[in-house]
Amino acid sequence: MKYKELTVTTTAAGEELVADVFWDHTDYGVAVSSLKDVIELSSNKRVKFDYIDESVFSGNENVSLVKGYFPLETADEEISAISARLNEMKALSDGFIDFGSLEFVTRIVDGDDWIEIWRKHFKVHEFEKIDVCPEWIEYTGKKPVVYIGTNTAFGTGEHETTSMCIGYIEKYMTAGSVVVDVGTGSGILGIAAAKLGASTVYMTDNDEKAIDAAKHNVVYNGVENICKPMLAELSGGIKAQADMVVANITAEILVLLSEEILGYIKANGVLIMSGILNDRVDKVLSAFLPLGFTLKEKTTVGEWSAIVLIFA
Repeated sequence: MKYKELTVTTTAAGEELVADVFWDHTDYGVAVSSLKDVIELSSNKRVKFDYIDESVFSGNENVSLVKGYFPLETADEEISAISARLNEMKALSDGFIDFGSLEFVTRIVDGDDWIEIWRKHFKVHEFEKIDVCPEWIEYTGKKPVVYIGTNTAFGTGEHETTSMCIGYIEKYMTAGSVVVDVGTGSGILGIAAAKLGASTVYMTDNDEKAIDAAKHNVVYNGVENICKPMLAELSGGIKAQADMVVANITAEILVLLSEEILGYIKANGVLIMSGILNDRVDKVLSAFLPLGFTLKEKTTVGEWSAIVLIFA
């Protein structure tokens, strides 16, 4: 079966939002590659990107490529809808989020070819106490493992924001904790919490396809008695007090949710947040610190930051 592949050029700040739009219009795969990933894959010849415009290799490491795949019979309609949504999103976010050029490139590909290329992006991702493994790879390690299915745009453990969150979950998780995973996506953070000893994990997202992916991954990992994925407006719909809240979303949404998150966390509870561009950390802190949170620590990788707050 042949598909139309759409590649959109964006930025590190815009890649997750662009990919979210893609997932609303396809069930056939979305992949995100930063410029540095594309250069690495091209230079070691594991994957040949013969269809990439050479101008992409401009030295601007802020560039990211988002790819989606569409059956030929519906491709033009879906791509047109994506274009309209991205242009609207860019206009509404002007001055807040840099989406880059949003240049579109399309080509026709064979289904078997793109699946193989897509899967070569992923590998076992090792952390101190836990590993993350694509479900199509045989895991041979000895640590607890989180398996992630193929139908996942984010939350594979590869992205810096996800990696930083998992590191903090490993550090601050205590056995028997109640955890809230806000904007769960693939469910990777909530499942990691379950594998590290949480007693109950509430996993919320307002995207139905994200919840479908999270439910698949929860069952595949055998933690359906612990993890509770639910379609909800971010943290809404939970009736619990949490020992730990994890939120890997954007700085702007974190600020909007600050008082709502406050209502879900226990005294001395841990709040782990990422998806924060470095120049917006102060904005997030200015929303949370007046509510009784104190800054425990911060980690920066590239242009992304993750922070840990403790609620007094």
